[in-house]
Amino acid sequence: MIQIHSFTFNPFQENTYLLFDETRECVIFDPGCYETYEQQELDDFISTNKLNVVKVINTHCHVDHVLGNQYIKFKYKVNLSIPRLEDQVFKAVKAYAPNYGFNKYDEAEVNEYISENGKILFGNSFLEILFVPGHSPGHLAFYNPVQHFVIAGDVLFNGSIGRTDLPLGDHNTLIESIKTKMYKLPDETIVYPGHGLKTSIGYEKKSNPFVRG
Repeated sequence: MIQIHSFTFNPFQENTYLLFDETRECVIFDPGCYETYEQQELDDFISTNKLNVVKVINTHCHVDHVLGNQYIKFKYKVNLSIPRLEDQVFKAVKAYAPNYGFNKYDEAEVNEYISENGKILFGNSFLEILFVPGHSPGHLAFYNPVQHFVIAGDVLFNGSIGRTDLPLGDHNTLIESIKTKMYKLPDETIVYPGHGLKTSIGYEKKSNPFVRG
């Protein structure tokens, strides 16, 4: 059974997720840890729970979701996977990160490009990959049909949706992604977003003011 632990990092209040199962193999999604104390908080949890980090994955590649990529890669000697269509977004971070005060940002080397075809495997567990562009051009979400949860990144939030005014964002594409991919998941599916509190597909279909089911 997959366990999910979240951390909230950096000034953007970004949610970083650690997923692990009974084998103690662990996948880290969107490491936003930038400051030393944030890195230490993550390390302490991994050490205390005797986890074996096997991969770091970005749902998309805006600055707040990639700040800890290089630290995780170096510390735990693991590969970095990003969405195939996020390469341009990822490479742009180095140029604009200092504008947000992230002067120590260290760009990580990408080891694997992932797309909708395939699954993320770790321990005895798996996640299906959903292509949900709009907030960014290659955004992916990661769904577990056994326990009914989705690591959603910045697509769908509790009572809101991802912004589309950033470069390469597109509002109509995002709405279509939510309607045709996110809202097709079972109502009981728990949504773990890139910012804010978790929610459920059923709740958002009924009450989200931006996209009703």
